[in-house]
Amino acid sequence: MDINPIIIWNVLLSLIYAPLIYAIRSNANEIQRVNILVNRTREEIAVNYVSKSDNERDMDMLIKRFDKLEEKLDQVLNG
Repeated sequence: MDINPIIIWNVLLSLIYAPLIYAIRSNANEIQRVNILVNRTREEIAVNYVSKSDNERDMDMLIKRFDKLEEKLDQVLNG
């Protein structure tokens, strides 16, 4: 039985390219999965932050309460 060098070359290339193609395909699938997770994270992060106007309103309310507390303390200490 005579083994043709072309057959050996084809087997050698198949043994090299098959795992390479499999690795590239699995990496592409993993990149797609990570991309989907990153997009979901970006959507969810916006829910956790407070807007500037809400922050200013809450800080104003807090300052007003501290002012009232300060007035009461002044009345108790001076009264």
